[in-house]
Amino acid sequence: MSDAPAMGEFLGADAPTNWGKWGPDDELGCLNYLDTKEVLRGAQHIRSGETFTLQIQMGRTDGPGDPLWPGREGIKRQNVMDEGTWDGDGAPAFPGGLHYADDTALIFLQGSTQYDALGHVWYDGKLWNGYDARTTVDAMQKATVLPIAEKGIVGRGVLVDMARHRGKPWLDKGETFTHVDLEEAAAAQGVTIEPHDILCVRTGFMKYWYELNDKEKFYDGFCEPGLTYSRELVEWFQQREIPNLVTDTIANEVTFDPETGVALPLHCALMRNLGVTLTEIAWFEELADACAADGRWSFLYVAAPLKVVNGTGAPVNPVAIR
Repeated sequence: MSDAPAMGEFLGADAPTNWGKWGPDDELGCLNYLDTKEVLRGAQHIRSGETFTLQIQMGRTDGPGDPLWPGREGIKRQNVMDEGTWDGDGAPAFPGGLHYADDTALIFLQGSTQYDALGHVWYDGKLWNGYDARTTVDAMQKATVLPIAEKGIVGRGVLVDMARHRGKPWLDKGETFTHVDLEEAAAAQGVTIEPHDILCVRTGFMKYWYELNDKEKFYDGFCEPGLTYSRELVEWFQQREIPNLVTDTIANEVTFDPETGVALPLHCALMRNLGVTLTEIAWFEELADACAADGRWSFLYVAAPLKVVNGTGAPVNPVAIR
């Protein structure tokens, strides 16, 4: 990968940008599109009242554990109080004889289904909206996950099932698709991707993780399936004013650009430059089955990551309401 071009060179000095569109102090980016009208538009897509939660389970002890970006670890949960606390002398005593359990957890804030802060990834010393990358030192000060969490994400969600469209339980490692492929798959499903939609894309890669049940094999030659960079794709996101991309992969895009080897260029082109919020490691299986069963692929999407001050990201359990 040493021969890969620098990110700024790869994307170009004239790369599409939304910097300054919502003022010099903006930390929400394209989530600004999700106003009250978009909430009401999303609510119009509730028909049956079914709800689907889209977070993976945290801290499973069976199988390979939790699917995470290499180098991150899953939640480490431990009891600090339980019935054993009352076995010995000096145990707490409460009027009426109350006993209770308590526990703690050590987690990577991006160690589950999660929202990236807009300042999570950068290049050439600048974050989203032109903030100085030095503002990340010790604790992120600008474009953190907190403004996203304070706002919440509510709007019309659309699920595009690329795996089902291609007749597979899951896409292969490194398998790519474009915005044209997304529109073709959506059309085949009978749904359109409209301006301000929260775009959810199923590759089946989370299903692959759990059914493979082999961590070493999963990470061997690690290169996820997903969208691949093109200038046209970035312009499509900008013109469609997509606020939020949600996928069932660890990093929202094919891990390495197949032509140059550049790692995660869409994180930079979409999040750093356009202000598109990224949501990763979503679980779509039951939602996708329900959508396929009755042909309804749009729904009200509701999410709110944890309100972590200075956070580069935060866990979330989104809800799709049909």
